[in-house]
Amino acid sequence: MENRRTIIPVDGSQTAQQTLQSIIADRISFPQGVTLLYVVDIDKLAYRMIPDFQMEMVRESAGKAGQKILDDHCRAMAAAGFQVTGRLEFGSPRQTICKVANEEGFQLLIIGRRQSTGEIRDVLFGSVANYVLHNVACPVLLF
Repeated sequence: MENRRTIIPVDGSQTAQQTLQSIIADRISFPQGVTLLYVVDIDKLAYRMIPDFQMEMVRESAGKAGQKILDDHCRAMAAAGFQVTGRLEFGSPRQTICKVANEEGFQLLIIGRRQSTGEIRDVLFGSVANYVLHNVACPVLLF
């Protein structure tokens, strides 16, 4: 299990925090080398009524905020003894996570799933974790 390429999508949510805490608490059961992936959701940026001339500034700001969250998660994992690579991407989280996992040959994907909020969006489109579960080639461990 030690040589497995493992990817863990993260964000600023409580679900991601709890997933990482669970992995750290049971670190002997997981590969020590992991890639944490944070995807800046460009779809959310596009929904706002932002003039085109300000879009790059908003994108840059969202990227900096995402990088800070990613860095915090990486520090926590490294402090627990993991060899961590952090990666920041821009795109739709569900599609970007699948693309990275599939195209780069990761052998395990670990993702937290949040409790359903019952919102129409969840009913129609499902969660990111559900989408990833059905669209990656490697095994998926849901927390």
